[in-house]
Amino acid sequence: MKNNLLRVNLINLRDFGKGNYRQLDDYAFGSGGMVFAAPQLKAALDYANLESKNIKPFVVYPSPQGVLINQELIESLAHQEHVIIFCGHYEGLDERFVEKYVNLEVSIGDCVLTGGELPAMIMIDSMSRLVPGVVGKTQAVIEDSFYRGMLDNPNYTRPFEWEGLRVPEVLLSGNDKQVSHWRRREAVKRTLTRRPDLISRASIRDYLADKVRVLIIAHDENIELESLGALCEAYELSRSYVLAKSHELREKIKNLYPEAKVLGSLDKILSEDNLLIVKIFSGSKNNSLHSLEVKRRCLEHEGSILFIFAQDESELESEALEGVSSYLYESEINNVSLNILIGTALDRFLGKR
Repeated sequence: MKNNLLRVNLINLRDFGKGNYRQLDDYAFGSGGMVFAAPQLKAALDYANLESKNIKPFVVYPSPQGVLINQELIESLAHQEHVIIFCGHYEGLDERFVEKYVNLEVSIGDCVLTGGELPAMIMIDSMSRLVPGVVGKTQAVIEDSFYRGMLDNPNYTRPFEWEGLRVPEVLLSGNDKQVSHWRRREAVKRTLTRRPDLISRASIRDYLADKVRVLIIAHDENIELESLGALCEAYELSRSYVLAKSHELREKIKNLYPEAKVLGSLDKILSEDNLLIVKIFSGSKNNSLHSLEVKRRCLEHEGSILFIFAQDESELESEALEGVSSYLYESEINNVSLNILIGTALDRFLGKR
């Protein structure tokens, strides 16, 4: 705040109370506790709007009825120019005010607090960390728990040995690449063990390092080669392959998509040790896996990962694939072009949160 990176203005609701006692609340209709009255709340909101300078404020109300707060929600709030937080007490705010003026109700968890001040402080603190310059090292924010949707890796400091427990040797190696790999692996292990529910919304691309490649089974009539390069580049795939049976189609692909490795068979690519294959198609099959299960198995796998895309599940039935560790994932979107199938699946598994 001293460096003008953000401004926090505290407004006392009592200043807008009525009568000699500056009354803010009244009895709830139909019996019950005390409720903050709508006219006083609206007067406070009008005053707060004076600070907006023609920017429409985003009004937040900490409430047990709100959505559970998480990092994605905090990031959304941090992108707002002006956030107004109403701190309730007793039975809360008049529902008419909430319906008309509150943009979002949030909860910090299934517990009861005396008022909304502590949740407000939590939100302000979390939002502040995302403002450039607030935290000294931007990379520290990126590596924090939940920023990518995953838990943080374990951390250690001196002494090397304490009460019979030692710091992992890799952290003393001085090899930055090995340390980075260890941290990613430990973050994955911790998330899968402690909070597997996070995997559904986590961005796992950074935890797979450069192990992911994509193979597209191509037919002349069902592939738009010009846009595939942009897709693979956007998701930072280390290599993309296109399988085409005819010589004519292979030559066409080489001209339109020179970045790809064009194959006539699967033999060479499947010869790699410890390769995990995820076969993705548009359709329905009984033995297919849920996307969450596919993400989990990809995170657990130590070797390379190959996503194979096909318009039809029958195209994935190959003698070369027999005996290879593979899983089947069916896209929820049926009867779409191969490019749409590839784009939606890559975003599901490798996209940002």
